[in-house]
Amino acid sequence: MDYEKLGLKCGIEIHQQLDTKKLFCECKSSMQDKAEMEIIRKLRAVAGETGEIDAAAMHEFLKGQEFHYRVYPEESCLVEADEEPPHDMNREALDIGLTIARMLNCEIPDEIHVMRKQVIDGSNTSGFQRTAMIGLNGFLETQSGRVGITGVALEEDASQILKKEDRKVFYGLNRLGIPLIEIGTTPDIKSPEHAKEVAYMIGMILRSTGRVKRGIGTIRQDINISIKGGARIEIKGAQELRLIPKYVEHEVLRQKNLIEIKEELKKKGFTGIEPEILEVTEIFSNSESRIVKGKKVFALKLPGFGGMLKRKLTPTRTLGNELANYVKVKTGSPGFIHSDEDLSKYKLEKEFERLRKTLKAEERDCIVIVAGEETLSRKTLECLIERVNMLAEGVPKETRRALDNGDTEYM
Repeated sequence: MDYEKLGLKCGIEIHQQLDTKKLFCECKSSMQDKAEMEIIRKLRAVAGETGEIDAAAMHEFLKGQEFHYRVYPEESCLVEADEEPPHDMNREALDIGLTIARMLNCEIPDEIHVMRKQVIDGSNTSGFQRTAMIGLNGFLETQSGRVGITGVALEEDASQILKKEDRKVFYGLNRLGIPLIEIGTTPDIKSPEHAKEVAYMIGMILRSTGRVKRGIGTIRQDINISIKGGARIEIKGAQELRLIPKYVEHEVLRQKNLIEIKEELKKKGFTGIEPEILEVTEIFSNSESRIVKGKKVFALKLPGFGGMLKRKLTPTRTLGNELANYVKVKTGSPGFIHSDEDLSKYKLEKEFERLRKTLKAEERDCIVIVAGEETLSRKTLECLIERVNMLAEGVPKETRRALDNGDTEYM
């Protein structure tokens, strides 16, 4: 692909743990201790200084989740539990951070202020992350030209998710408060390989201090990518250097294909579809498929979408995967079955033939079914309609999770 012609804009954010004690207390940061206690809490959304309640916080509050925090005697204290004010900032961590900022040709602020970033997923017991800007307006010279450094921040790492059960999330307080250097670049990266070079060079600068942690989980890379006509997408959690070119390449390809789908739909006069969800349990009542047996079944017709859901967006993802992933994250639903799939593997070929007649669907149309409890099934199909209608806009701005195969999914 001609990345210049496509208008690639790409920048990287790197988060690196420092090998010191924690940022706002004297606790160790070795991640070796064993948990000996647990704190159980729930999130409560409250009004801020403006008198308004944050919409995202309210959304999380309504989930009714319970947070279980594992306490480690030598690696967590009352600061991590948010029962005691933070102590003075760790001067050793600050010194390492300032060294890194100077190595990245940054301007150092006259005063360093600790600020708060709101965090609503329970990973910070206080509901916010403490962060301080320690370097601004730097740059890095690479083989493909100069890449700007927007800023270097020193902040505390969040708690680590240990597991999830129903409405319970289990966190380890041993990671909360570990000093973290965050480095952000300007969108000067010109190609997938250039992204790898920039990440490698910053990684070398960090390691050259001799005071950063090593190993999986101690460094995390987020990649921001857009192309002409697309949208800025943030890819979270790119851990392996070798996969960075793949993440950039696949995201450019995904956006390019979504723009092409948008143009095709525009030619067809597609402006969106109205929800028309039908219960079709009767058609599947004698089915041999375990997926629908004994369950209510609901169906939806996507006019003019026949064959489109098997369209590849990247080498490993189809449009159907993209829609299913969005629906799963938004509703918690296990997914849906559509007529563009190989229906023989579900033993549903005859049922879909009958369904096509019932819905008066032509070959050019795509049919989708969901089996299960009615409220969730309808919510699943409504969410699917929501994402299908976004195709008329092309690429929605969103955050995506990095996968081990070099691809990404909606987060």
